[in-house]
Parts: sequence; structure tokens; C-alpha cells
Amino acid sequence: MGWAIHLHLIAAIAWIGGAFFMFMLGISLRKKEDQDAVYPRIGPIYGYFETGALVLILISGITMIVNNGLIDVLFDMNVHNEVIDSLRTKLMIVAVIIVMTVVHMVISFKTMDRPKTPMERFLSKTSSMGIFILNLFVLHYAMVIRNIL
Repeated sequence: MGWAIHLHLIAAIAWIGGAFFMFMLGISLRKKEDQDAVYPRIGPIYGYFETGALVLILISGITMIVNNGLIDVLFDMNVHNEVIDSLRTKLMIVAVIIVMTVVHMVISFKTMDRPKTPMERFLSKTSSMGIFILNLFVLHYAMVIRNIL
């Protein structure tokens, strides 16, 4: 595992920590004027930072799966044990997070110079909240796997 686990953990801390920060920022900035003053400034920086963290998570995660010979086992649905089933669940949640992240980022970058439509606002907030909540589930499954190993 070597470098991959360290890179994976650092990137995951950055990803989840950033999501937690933005969640707390969203709760604390109740006024629309405050949000309009803050989000356009930190949103793009956060987006690039989080994209980099997600890419590192994916690269290091795939590296660990391949290096540990788990790629074939993951796709063999006849193989079941606590680690493999937890890893499958974790990866399915990660896939949903990736889709939500793409939706959120497309809307965010598309609407940097104009107000969001009600549908864009709904999708942006829903995807953001979904990412935050699903990150907690990913963290749970990561801990389950680590406890088993």
C-alpha cells in the first residue's frame, strides 16, 4: 500500500474537511447578501481544491484496489465477505458522490456571472447537501474496512 494509503487519507481529510467547512459556512451565512459576498470569492477556489482532492482520492483508491488484487474480486458477485461487501458499498456511494459533484460544479461554474434559476438553486443545494451526507457514509465504511483489516 505504501504511498497510496497516505495520499488517500490526506486527500480524504481535505475532501471531507472542505465539505464540512462549506456546510458550516452555509449554516452560518443566513443572509443572502452575506452569501453573495462570500461564495463567489471562495467557491471557485474551493471547487478547484476539492476537485484536486477527489482526483487524488480516486487515483490512490484505484491504485490500492489494483495493487492488492481486489479488482477481480470486486466484480465477482459470487464473492462475499465483510471487507469486499463494505468496499463495494463504499464505491457505490463514491460513484453517487461523483455524479453529485459534477452536477454541483457544472451549475456553480455556469452561474458564476448570473443568479441561479430556482431549479439550479435546488439542484445545487441538494447536491451539496447530498455530497456532505454521503461523505459521512463513505467515512463510516472506510472505518469499517480499516477495523476489519
